[in-house]
Amino acid sequence: MTDNRIVLPRFGAVCGVVLALSIGVPGAVEAFTGETAFTSAVIGLGTAFGVPAVLALHGHQAHASGRFGVFAFGANLLGLGVFTGVAFALNLVVFFLEPGSVVPFTQVVLKAGSLVFVAGSALFGASMVRAKVFPAVPAWGYGIGFVSLAVFAVLPDTPVSALVHVACAAVLVWLSVTVWSARPALA
Repeated sequence: MTDNRIVLPRFGAVCGVVLALSIGVPGAVEAFTGETAFTSAVIGLGTAFGVPAVLALHGHQAHASGRFGVFAFGANLLGLGVFTGVAFALNLVVFFLEPGSVVPFTQVVLKAGSLVFVAGSALFGASMVRAKVFPAVPAWGYGIGFVSLAVFAVLPDTPVSALVHVACAAVLVWLSVTVWSARPALA
C-alpha cells in the first residue's frame, strides 16, 4: 500500500525540480544565445509543473502558515494558473509572431496576468517567511525571485533576466529538496 503522505509531496518536489530545470537551463543558455525557439518552448511547456510544485510547498508548511498562509496559497495558485497561460502564450505563441502583431488588448491581458502572478508570488513568499518552515534564503528568494521573473517576462530579454531565471531555479530546487527530505507527520 502506498503512503500518500510521502508520495504526493515527493511528486510535487520532483515537479518543482523539473520546473526549476525548465526555467534555469534555458535562462542560462539565453544569457549567451538570446531567446531561441527551443529555449522558449522549454520554458513555456515547463510551466505545467508549477501547480503540483506549489501544492507540495504549501502542504509542507500548511501546519504553520495559518489563515494568511491559506490565503497566500490561494492567491499564488490562481496567479500561477494565470501566469502559466501567460508564459505558455509568450513562449509558444507570441515568440513566433511578427513583432508588433500582438493586438493592444492582448498585451494588456498578458501584463494583467503577470500582475496577478506577482501578487500571488509575493503573498506566498511572505507566508513562507512568516511560517519559518523553509530555510530563510529560499523563502525570501521565492517571493523576490518570482516577482522579478514576472516583471522580466514582459520586458525584452537581457543578461539580468537570464540571471533571474537561474536564481528562481536555484530557489525552487532548494525548496523542493526541503519538501523531499521531510518526514511525514504521523496520523
